[in-house]
Parts: sequence; structure tokens; C-alpha cells
Amino acid sequence: MSPRTETTHLAEGPAPAATVTGLLSDIAGTGTDALRGGYTRPVYSTAELDLRTWFIEQASKRGLSVETDRNGAIWAWCDVPGGDRRNSLVTGSHLDSVPGGGPFDGPLGVASALVAVDILKARIAVPTRPLAVVVFPEEEGSRFGVACLGSRLMTGAIDPDKARNLRDPDGSTFADVAQANGLDPRFIGRDEELLDQIGAFVELHVEQGRGLIDLDQPVAIASSILGHGRWRLSVHGQGNHAGTTLMADRQDPMVSASRMVVAVRDIARKQPHTRATVGRLQPVPGGTNVIASRVDFWLDVRHPDDAVTAAVVQSIHLQAQVIAAEEGCRVELREESLSRTVHFDQGLQKDLQRALPQASILDTGAGHDAGVLAPFLPTAMIFVRNPSGVSHSPEEHVVDEDAETGARTLADALQALMIS
Repeated sequence: MSPRTETTHLAEGPAPAATVTGLLSDIAGTGTDALRGGYTRPVYSTAELDLRTWFIEQASKRGLSVETDRNGAIWAWCDVPGGDRRNSLVTGSHLDSVPGGGPFDGPLGVASALVAVDILKARIAVPTRPLAVVVFPEEEGSRFGVACLGSRLMTGAIDPDKARNLRDPDGSTFADVAQANGLDPRFIGRDEELLDQIGAFVELHVEQGRGLIDLDQPVAIASSILGHGRWRLSVHGQGNHAGTTLMADRQDPMVSASRMVVAVRDIARKQPHTRATVGRLQPVPGGTNVIASRVDFWLDVRHPDDAVTAAVVQSIHLQAQVIAAEEGCRVELREESLSRTVHFDQGLQKDLQRALPQASILDTGAGHDAGVLAPFLPTAMIFVRNPSGVSHSPEEHVVDEDAETGARTLADALQALMIS
């Protein structure tokens, strides 16, 4: 298989009339989670593959040329006459979700990009700069544990061998899953050709916080992303029988892990602006009447100052070692991913401010593909108001009017960049 494959697309015709809310309604039944509520759409699951098919169909209806790159990202191109893709504008987001996530985290940016293409086609008879809509895979890292895996591979921010050997909860490697879904894992990794083509990347995303609620505005421009990372702590104890092992004789890693989770909270509270979270805990073997032999739990730490992030993680690790020793256990810490604090391109941010003079400037504590791309090319983000202030949850929300305002705002920004 070649490292890049073409997808047959329909002949270009009139852009279909579409709204963001209409497009999102089309996929509202895909990947619903009856147990957790919301949506569960891990990369290369049936739900995420159905969404990929939906995107390709929508892009083809717009006469866009669709490709899937060597790392599994889908690109839908609106080419200039002659087909030169240098200095292209790119927008888009992702379609995968966290377990039990909301309907807007990712898909809002994809649907808004498609509507923005419609708007631009109505405004501009002949494009003066190539434009692409991209869907990056595994942005959430919910299957293989590394957030923004597709953009990390494209930029070389993760070693391809490490990526190939990542395993999902069922033990399948990324290489095996990728190959089963049409990619050749030999070719994954930094894509110089694509990186050289991109002049700027603008990602629209639902806001994951309360900034726009407090400002009473529908959209904002991003200034920066807090540095953040993921670490796995493995607490090793002595597996044993729940009924025959006296309490005084136990080396229970679940007790150690529970004390460590509380320590995470307490340590984070001592450092202003720190966010530290344990959202996943897995006992081994996991039986109700079994004292676990090992407990794995995953730590997420975020702070604007990367040195503080490192210091917080170190403090957590040291306290975890003390707790483990007190319980007759031992603990290991392993970094799974780390993203430094990102400040978006100042020139591009000023261009967006000129195009969107009413938009405020906000930072965010959430990671995005735009943040991964930022060290390699000019990137920017537009946030759309989330009146619940809640994300990574079924309570995440965007009202219809704000969704359509976001798409028009994205179109305005892209149009301004085409002539800048």
C-alpha cells in the first residue's frame, strides 16, 4: 500500500445548503452510550468509522478532493486552479470522543468547517488560496492513551515505533488496528510533504469552560493552551483471597491507590492554577472477592508553567512512594504523553482579531491538535460558547444560534486569511 490513498469523490456541483445543527443532527444517533450517557466514539470503532464515512460523503457532495494520509487523518481539499497546494489554509477538528462524551467536542469543529466551505463558495467564485478540511484521528487518546495521536505522528512529535506498539484496553496494538483499517503501519510518522503545504491551521472548537459564559459572547479567539501531560502510576501489592486474608496481613494496592488519589487533590490545591485529575483506575485482576495484585491509575496534570507541572508530578510521585511503603506496596510512574504550554502564533492571532474585532481572547486548559501543530506551523483557535460550562460529559452543549455564528465566524476568518 502506498503511504497516501485517494478516495473517489463526486464531480463538483453547487454546494448543498447546510447548517451546523443540521449536520450534527445527521450524526446524533452514532455512538450513543446507553450505559454512560452521551457518546463513546473511540478511534476506529464502528461509531468513529461511520462518522468518517459521513464526513467523506459530506466532503464529496461539496466537490472536495478527499484523501486519507499515512497517519489516518482525512483531508478534504478545495483546490485553486492548477492544483498548487502550497501555503494552504486548513481547518477542521476530530470525530472521536472520550467515553461518555458530549456531542460537540470535535464534531462541532468538523461540521462548522463544512458549513464554512459552503459560505466561502457562495462568496468567492474562484479561490485564491487552497483550503482543506481535516479530521484528525485519536485526538482524545481514549483508545491508545496518547492524546492528539494523529497530529503527533504527522509532526513527528511521537516516535513511530512507540505509536506502533501502543495498546488499547483489549491488548491490540495501534499497528494492528491501523492495518485492519487500511493503513500500512510501516509508513506512519512525520509527513514533510503535508507540513510543507500548510500555511496556517485554524481550529474551531466548543469552549471547555466558562470564559464565554462570563463574557456573554458567542465566540472567542484562543491565546494559549496550558501545558499538560498524562502519567500512569502502577501500584504493586499482594493479590490474595478477600475472605481468608486478615486485615493486618494485607498489602492492598487498592488502599494505596485510594490514598494516592486524595494526595493528588491535596498537592494540586497547594499550587495556584494547577489542575490534577485521576479519571481512570484499573485493578488487576478486578474481582469483587479478590485483593488486587496491582492497581493502575492515570494522572492528568495541567498548569500554565511547565516547570510547575513537572514539580507537581514529582511531588505526587514522592508522596505516592511514601504511601506505598506504608501499605507494604511499591509504585511505579511512567509518562505517557506531555505537551508543553502553547502560545498560538501572534501574527495569525492578530489577523483573526482584525477579521473578528468583537471577539475576546481566552486561554484554555484543554489540549487540541492545534496545540500539537503550533511548534511547526502557524495555528489559531476559535471557541464557541458552551452555556453549561461542562465538557467531556453529556451535559456539554451549544445552542443552535451560537453554532451557526461560529461557522460564519470561521468563514469570516478564513476569507480574511485568503486575502491577507
